[in-house]
Amino acid sequence: MYDIDTRAHHAEIEEIEQVVAALEHAQQNELPDDFVALFRAEAIWTTGHGRRLTGRDEISAFTHQVLPGAMRESTATYEVVHVLFIRPDVAAVKVRQRVVTLDRRPIEGLNEGSPLFVMAKEDGRWLLVACQNTEVIDS
Repeated sequence: MYDIDTRAHHAEIEEIEQVVAALEHAQQNELPDDFVALFRAEAIWTTGHGRRLTGRDEISAFTHQVLPGAMRESTATYEVVHVLFIRPDVAAVKVRQRVVTLDRRPIEGLNEGSPLFVMAKEDGRWLLVACQNTEVIDS
């Protein structure tokens, strides 16, 4: 699954997976403050529709606007599928995003997302630094 020696980085991968799980939990439960807390102060987030958000304040304003009420009919799951350590404290993390019903059944006809999260470990904690969400279009 990963292109690195997983034994050497097993603990780091687990911590990264916990951040992605926390992001999923915050989104599914419409917790914008918990969502925003996962980002570095100077982070860049590009939404699945191409909107660029720069800095935690801008990410926060957008998230507080769109997240409450967004999970009324469906939500998303996130699965880490690939980790590339750029340095021991910086990782590119590829994620599989699936749109599901509230009871986690896949929704037919909706494309998956393929987010890329660049994460950095600061003060012992992995944070989202630069993120791009992309819809997978089957050709």
